[in-house]
Amino acid sequence: MAQRQVSAYAEMVLTCNEDFHCTGEKVLEEHALLRIISGQLTVTQAERSIVCGPGQTLLFPKNQLFTLSKRCFDDQPYKSVIISLPAKILRAFYENTSPDIQPQQPEILRIDQEPLLDSLFASMLPYFDLNKPLAEKLVELKTQEAIEILRSIDPDIDGMLSDFSEPGKINRADFMEKNYMFNISLDKFARLTGRSLTTFQRDFKKAFQMSPQRWLTKKRLTLAHYQLAEKRKKPVDVYVETGFENLSHFSYAFKKQFGYSPTMLP
Repeated sequence: MAQRQVSAYAEMVLTCNEDFHCTGEKVLEEHALLRIISGQLTVTQAERSIVCGPGQTLLFPKNQLFTLSKRCFDDQPYKSVIISLPAKILRAFYENTSPDIQPQQPEILRIDQEPLLDSLFASMLPYFDLNKPLAEKLVELKTQEAIEILRSIDPDIDGMLSDFSEPGKINRADFMEKNYMFNISLDKFARLTGRSLTTFQRDFKKAFQMSPQRWLTKKRLTLAHYQLAEKRKKPVDVYVETGFENLSHFSYAFKKQFGYSPTMLP
């Protein structure tokens, strides 16, 4: 369930998952600030995982690949509030601000306890109980307030928030080896490596002697086999971790690759 208050440029979202466990991959096109109200959230990237609970806040940079795993915690459903930080509002903000900006490597920032953020999100929760849309100007003012609070918490945050560039061309092989288990489209893989889909597919086939989709399936199945055989995990847990959309597709692909179903492994 999600409730939204939006303007032409900004958006605030209250999400609530009654299910015990919900998982999904994300690539955000805008920066976003997320406060956990209840439940537990695990954010997994290629090289690290972050586990957060009620009262903690995360700043997600745009164009970063990650998986969100939402769970109930202390018998409470997962609930969070998200504020998007769109480029249009950030551009306007930094046009009127002249900080000494140092480039900052974009990474997910966890903020544990911060009174200013507590106050910001507490003031927002009643907005989602309204029976009518919030005034657009108020949505945008709250977004600007979030930006100012982030800058007061971390003076170096300007280096990330004021970066409006698109993903640059990076080493395709390194990126794919780190991120092949994320279930996103080829178009997004191409964009995150700074390439068009056509260029990505052409160069990939030339480098790996197979199509990107075939390579992804082979890598994911190899990882799945390791998780099942060596880590003694169950197929129902493995298929999500290795980038498959559902259990039946995973079982079919696994049997086609190895000649036996995943349930036949000891």
